[in-house]
Amino acid sequence: MKGNILQKKWYLYLTEFFAGMSVMAVELGASRLLAPYFSSSQIVWTIIIGIIMIAMALGNMAGGRWADREKDPAKLFRRIAVAATWIALIPLAGKYVIVGITGLLVVTVSTNLLIWAALAACIILFVFPLFLLGTVTPSLIRYTVSDLDESGRVAGRLGACNTVGSILGTFLPTFVTIPAVGTSMTFLLFSAVLLILALLYFAACGGGRILAVVCALLYLLSALFGHASNFAFWEKDLAYEGESVYNYLQVRDGDRATALSTNVLFGVQSLRMKNEKLTGMYYDYDLAAPVMAGREDPSVLVLGMGTGTFASQCRDYFPECRVCGVEIDEKITALAYEYFDLSRKIPVYTYDGRAFLQASGERYDVILVDAYQDLTIPFQMSTAEFFALVRDHLTDNGILAVNMSMHGQTGEEDIAAWLSDTIRSVFGDAWVCDVSGSTNRELFAAKNGSAAAKLEENLETVSDGELLEFLSSVCGALEEWQGVGRIFTDDKAPVELLGMKTLDGIIREEAAAYRESFRKEGLAGLLKNGF
Repeated sequence: MKGNILQKKWYLYLTEFFAGMSVMAVELGASRLLAPYFSSSQIVWTIIIGIIMIAMALGNMAGGRWADREKDPAKLFRRIAVAATWIALIPLAGKYVIVGITGLLVVTVSTNLLIWAALAACIILFVFPLFLLGTVTPSLIRYTVSDLDESGRVAGRLGACNTVGSILGTFLPTFVTIPAVGTSMTFLLFSAVLLILALLYFAACGGGRILAVVCALLYLLSALFGHASNFAFWEKDLAYEGESVYNYLQVRDGDRATALSTNVLFGVQSLRMKNEKLTGMYYDYDLAAPVMAGREDPSVLVLGMGTGTFASQCRDYFPECRVCGVEIDEKITALAYEYFDLSRKIPVYTYDGRAFLQASGERYDVILVDAYQDLTIPFQMSTAEFFALVRDHLTDNGILAVNMSMHGQTGEEDIAAWLSDTIRSVFGDAWVCDVSGSTNRELFAAKNGSAAAKLEENLETVSDGELLEFLSSVCGALEEWQGVGRIFTDDKAPVELLGMKTLDGIIREEAAAYRESFRKEGLAGLLKNGF
């Protein structure tokens, strides 16, 4: 009985297939687990891929040595069972590990906080199970090869099974499991497959019963308490929390406003005020753009529609305004209709902003670029070539408005400065205004003439007294941007690295008080000061 299941080559090939599939599923799950805390930037992806490849390489080396020494295949399936259980526990414990690591590093690390936090989280959560899965292939080659004359053929088949499994493990999480059931359930589903393979071996060959029972119980524990993707586990009053193909999403419904966030650590991406027109946020500043355009019925295009905060404001303040939006995440558009009262008369196209402009022949009086979310900055919408495309889609009196989600005081490393230089190189003139009480900066550029002069000239056309008072203050705060030639191009746009450095400087300033409390009073000081 003991050797029967291993004599069935299909079972060994199946093990290799599902091991390869699970590795890729874990890698994609890792990116979604970390994204709400550290973004889904290329830097975070680099950390994930690098750590997983190191873990797999070490597993391959160790697996090769163990395969030469081990005659009992039960040891391989014990490793698979342990790896499956560890992966299953990630939804239950992972978010606490990430928040704990980040909290610890806030008071101990002065530079590159998010890089170190993401790196530490990856090492703690993913190295061990993927190291164990890295031992699978060398061991299976030993147990599958019965004749040296067929060793190359067997190794090739195992490699093909691993590759095909990896392909499915790449597509299934992205297009099926994560959008349908979430990141947590994705970990649980793929770990269940591995655990079943191991349990089948123990059932057929005997041994490992205690381990099998322990692993099964731990899996059930995580499935019971960790199946929901509640990344913001400290939030108890969210109106909605879920995931889409592109984002983690949460909607918070308060007495004054309803807000959408696409992460748990940084900011608000969209807002609906319940009893007020002005939001007190950057959207209000962007209302200067339709005034600059100098038309009663301006045509407005919003690239990065979100839930339609700016579009709804345009309809409120400029009733004749013709506004449409582009939003790549159709789940956000669905939330806009459900929670944010977005008018269905406002067209929303599910598209990438740049691809939309390339496919469209329309021209607009105002184009707002609001597609930058802290570190998640699509480089293709930050380059000189992109802004030249925007300029081509503006009318002769058209205005570009750009929300730059963070600016710092880091000079060469300030991503907002690079973006401003890039836009000025295309339009020849740009005006900026920092948003009070936030790290946002708004930029305005006119296709012809001066954006600031156009605002001053057309202020008298604003009929709403509150808006007029606010835009008058914006007009007085606008400063002409003096560029020094730091330009993003399609060939070279290191937006992730610059964004990380800018955000690092902002975090360093805001965390200074916590570090001082920790230095003087230790943990008690942090708790006393509301950490």
